[in-house]
Amino acid sequence: MNGSAAGSEPELARRLGRGIAAVAFNPLFSIPGYWIATVAAATWGTLMGTGPLGKRLHRRGPLLVADTLPTWAFGRGGTTIGGVFLTSRAQAALMADSVYEHEEVHREQWRRYGLWMLPLYLAAGRDPMRNRFEIEAGLAKGGYTRPPLVSAPPVEVFDECERPAAPEYRDYTPPTSPA
Repeated sequence: MNGSAAGSEPELARRLGRGIAAVAFNPLFSIPGYWIATVAAATWGTLMGTGPLGKRLHRRGPLLVADTLPTWAFGRGGTTIGGVFLTSRAQAALMADSVYEHEEVHREQWRRYGLWMLPLYLAAGRDPMRNRFEIEAGLAKGGYTRPPLVSAPPVEVFDECERPAAPEYRDYTPPTSPA
């Protein structure tokens, strides 16, 4: 291969990658994926939820909320899959409106990426501070904050002229060893 042909391979790969992404993230494919995820999550919320069947799902803005789930049935404080926010009554009772705003952004991410959202989210990592989807949704709105830094007690720093004088030990007699 000559230099010009080798140089064009990365460009071809980039174009091919953009072409695949353009097809994969096209609304023609992503919207049906969003609906598949929404139906699956609504089914999960209905089957795993507790309480009367008609009360297991309700609307909150654009989100369908399944808040009667046991805590093992979703991640962290809640999980949005498709257009459904899965959580428990105890968690939902503690949530501010900003958390629902955060979850609405995740709903829009599902609409944009369809079923690709799951592998993309997992590839972004479990650390919410570095996960691009959590950052886009708003870390503070989602209740994600950095843990406080543990600091050592303050250390006193003195200039030579400010240093306190060392105590004098005039009356101190070192112990003698027994003979």
